[in-house]
Amino acid sequence: MIGKMQIKPAYWAIILFILASIITFSIVSHMNNFLETNDIYIPPQSPPETISFWPQPPPATTIPGVVVEPQAPFWTSLGPILIYIFSVVIVLSIVLYFIPLKVLKKVLRIIFSLLFSWGVFIALVFLTPLTAAITISALVGLIWFFAPRIWLHNIAMLLAMASLGAVFGRMIPPWTAMILLLIIALYDFFAVRFGYMLWLATKLSESTTLPAFFIPRFVSEWKGDLNGKNISGLAEIQPADRDFSILGGGDIGFPVLLISSVYFAYGLTDAILVAAFSLVGIIVAYWIQAFFLKGKPMPALPPIAALSLIGLLTVSQLLN
Repeated sequence: MIGKMQIKPAYWAIILFILASIITFSIVSHMNNFLETNDIYIPPQSPPETISFWPQPPPATTIPGVVVEPQAPFWTSLGPILIYIFSVVIVLSIVLYFIPLKVLKKVLRIIFSLLFSWGVFIALVFLTPLTAAITISALVGLIWFFAPRIWLHNIAMLLAMASLGAVFGRMIPPWTAMILLLIIALYDFFAVRFGYMLWLATKLSESTTLPAFFIPRFVSEWKGDLNGKNISGLAEIQPADRDFSILGGGDIGFPVLLISSVYFAYGLTDAILVAAFSLVGIIVAYWIQAFFLKGKPMPALPPIAALSLIGLLTVSQLLN
């Protein structure tokens, strides 16, 4: 029976990453033309090899009426990006610790609804009329808020991660994105090693708004309710006894950010090559989990980041 068909989580993770990459390529391939047609200005990337740790002011000029952009604006500098990301982590930890679960559920559901609506809007606005993009994105956010299903959550999360990667990859140069991925991978390793990630996942799963992909054991469970008892407290259940596996949203979001950045800096072929290496990183992560950790939770970003680095180095060598 189709309903009892079982697909291993590793295969679902591969499928999700490939879909995220395809969606990302679809978005970025239309982005520049859309911006030019609608006279929307977004500052271009810094030179691809540029790595700025802190914003730099524009060079001095004495030419009247000439406005010179900063040599390293804040949105392409690692310092402000890392401060923002880890500030969100700290604030989220404080909120999860102090806010009652009943209030937390409502707050997180509103935030996720807005994020998913935005992600759907970005994915559609380059391909469909503005009215259609707004209508569909609003409907997705509302449906997820009132009747969240596993399949809808995963699709919305997929579109949100691809949209975030595409938008910020347009502004952040590849090596800055690569170092960002390596730093987040290091954080991911220590967060899992010292139990912070498990605590975070436990608190978020209690609110049924975990920023991750839920991968059911059986195909029929993709239509399940996100508010079901199998989701709440999922992180506390032993891996062998779970009806669902978890793939963190960042395990998809940060690699597609790098892929998008490479696309705008070097082109489609090089971006596909980096995407292929990132995909191998996901496969390696599940291989390590299966054969060395025997199914125990492990951070997926370190092997993804390592293989992505090899991919970017390969691209850089091919260009030289």
